[in-house]
Amino acid sequence: MATLTVTGLSKRFGPVTAVSGLEFTATPGRVTGFLGPNGAGKSTTLRMVLGLIRPDSGTATIDGVRYRELPHPTRAVGAALDLAGAHPALTGRRHLQVMAALGGHPSARIDRVLAETGLQSAADRRVGGWSTGMRQRLALATALLGEPEVLILDEPSNGLDPAGIRWLRDLLRRRAADGHTVLLSSHQLGEIERAVDDVVIINLGVRAWHGPVDELLGSHASLEEAFLAHTAPTATADTPDLEDVA
Repeated sequence: MATLTVTGLSKRFGPVTAVSGLEFTATPGRVTGFLGPNGAGKSTTLRMVLGLIRPDSGTATIDGVRYRELPHPTRAVGAALDLAGAHPALTGRRHLQVMAALGGHPSARIDRVLAETGLQSAADRRVGGWSTGMRQRLALATALLGEPEVLILDEPSNGLDPAGIRWLRDLLRRRAADGHTVLLSSHQLGEIERAVDDVVIINLGVRAWHGPVDELLGSHASLEEAFLAHTAPTATADTPDLEDVA
């Protein structure tokens, strides 16, 4: 299985520094929560990891290889950064058929991911009539088509009802238990606290904390309290990791 490594990643947009010297890892067998306030640089970071934005400096690699250099990128990394971009006139099944063909994935994967995401009964309906939660599941189904070693998700619980949120948590925990790497960005701190093993917090483009969630909660009453403490206006410097102080 694969480790996602971000090293010295930086990006400016004109006079604005979106990300500065960011470093963290997401490792196999663990769910890593990627947290930060609006405008902290989370989406920019995820897009740099996936080769959608070119960094000014630093690297983001999957087992030492940049995303753009992976021989079969969607088999190594599955990503859902937005709701599935399916044409509203397409059925869910047809959307997955197109994406499977583009990624070179066997058509047998389509029924499997439909079952894994609970979309079998809606698969032959046009996506234009689907709820936000169903389209969220379709985005995840698309990400899973290549049976990827690494899964990168941005706000995957948006639009899901409580049962759907629990289903998502269980799915991510199963992925980790099977040795996969999961990187999850979300503002749902209560759910993140229950779902993740490790946490990366960024603030103003700078890493504010990185380590096991249990360690973070050892000094804070909740993940919400820890998040607010590390993203306060004065909290821009990184707190040392265990390996930094050892």
